[in-house]
Amino acid sequence: MVQSAGVLLYRRRNEVIEVLIAHPGGPIWAGRDAGAWSIPKGELDEYEAPSLAAARELLEEVGVVVDAGSLVPLGTVRQAGGKVVHGFAAEGDAPEGPVSGSTFEMEWPPRSGRIRAFPEVDRVAWVGPETARGKLVTAQVELVDRLLQLLDGSRE
Repeated sequence: MVQSAGVLLYRRRNEVIEVLIAHPGGPIWAGRDAGAWSIPKGELDEYEAPSLAAARELLEEVGVVVDAGSLVPLGTVRQAGGKVVHGFAAEGDAPEGPVSGSTFEMEWPPRSGRIRAFPEVDRVAWVGPETARGKLVTAQVELVDRLLQLLDGSRE
């Protein structure tokens, strides 16, 4: 079973919660929007704690440093392909727009024999929860809902 971990970074703007979502890089995702975005995340290394992987991936993909020990667990979700995502929350900030983080290689165009490098994440955006629900991979919407429940509970 493939497992990954990521951070749902959030901030408060004029009493409104915004979350940071990431658009996957590469030609396959270039024209996709609804249901294509993700929290910044990546696969766990062998024997790596999910919180450490989540903090590492946020740094590698977005350039934001968080203390893995301060991450708030949001639980796990299972994506349509079977991948289990360990979600964590952290309050913070990051620039919006293009990012220059990790890359991956793939043959492109298909069957061309040419290997090209593409960014794992081509851009990030701060959006409200409703917008996030429409843009995120379906299974990850639950992480936004859990974050909002957590934040509502902290105000009581």
